[in-house]
Amino acid sequence: MTPTDTKAVPAPAPPLPGDLRRAMLLRCLAIQGSWNYEILAGNGIGFCVEPALRRLPGGVDGPAYREALARQSAYFNAHPYLASLAVGALARAELDLVPPAHIERFRTALCGPLGSVGDRLVWAAWLPACSLVALLLFGLGLSPLGVVVGFLVLYNIGHLGLRDWGLRAGWRHGLRVATALGHPVLQHGPRYIGRASAVLGGLALPLAVHRAIEGGRPLAPVPLGIAIATPVLALVLVRLHGRVEGWRAVLLLLAALALYSVVR
Repeated sequence: MTPTDTKAVPAPAPPLPGDLRRAMLLRCLAIQGSWNYEILAGNGIGFCVEPALRRLPGGVDGPAYREALARQSAYFNAHPYLASLAVGALARAELDLVPPAHIERFRTALCGPLGSVGDRLVWAAWLPACSLVALLLFGLGLSPLGVVVGFLVLYNIGHLGLRDWGLRAGWRHGLRVATALGHPVLQHGPRYIGRASAVLGGLALPLAVHRAIEGGRPLAPVPLGIAIATPVLALVLVRLHGRVEGWRAVLLLLAALALYSVVR
C-alpha cells in the first residue's frame, strides 16, 4: 500500500466515552434554551459540544478550548432533534484537531440538510402519526389521562431515540456525516409513516367522533365498521387509480350508504 493509499483510508472512530455521551445527550435536551434571532441555535450547539471541548490540549484554561467554544457558539440553524448529529460530528472534529477553517465550512454546510430532513421526519410525519394514535386511543375508550400518557410515551420514544442515534452517528462519522444522512429511516421514513398515518386516520376518526358525539360504547358496531372500512376503501381507491372514474366510485359509495339506511 502506497503512502497515498494510506491517507485515503479514513481513521476508525474512537469509541464515544459513556460519560461524555450522557453529558452531551442531556445537554441536547436544552439545545433551544438560549435560542435567539441573531444566532438561532448557535449558543445551544456550543453548550452541547462543551463537555467534549474540555478534553482538548490545555483543558478549560487553554487557548484551544476557548477558540473552539467560540467557534461552536456562532450562528447555527437546524432541526432541534437532528442537531445532535451535528453535535457529535463537531465534537469529533474538534478533538481530532481538524483545521478551524474546515470545521467552520462543515458547520455551515450542515444547517440546510439537518433542517429539511428533520422537518420532514418529525413535524410532517412522526408528530401527526402520534397525534392520530392518541385520537385512536380516545376512540377506543381510554381516559383523557391515558390518551395523554400514551401520546407522550410514543412521541418521546421516537424523539429521544432520534437524538441519541444522531449523537452516536455524528461522532462515528465525523466530517463524513453525510453518510448518516442517507440512513433509510431519514430518507424513507416520512413516506412510510405518512402511509401509516392515513390508515390510523381512517381508524381513529370514526371512533373518536362517535365517542365525542354519542358518548356511547366506543366499539359500537357502526363506528367500528366504518373505522375498518375507511382505510380499506382508501386502499382500494389507490389501487384503482386511473382505472375507475371518480364519479362512479362516489355513486357506488352513495348507493351502498342508501342501501344500509333502508336495511337498518
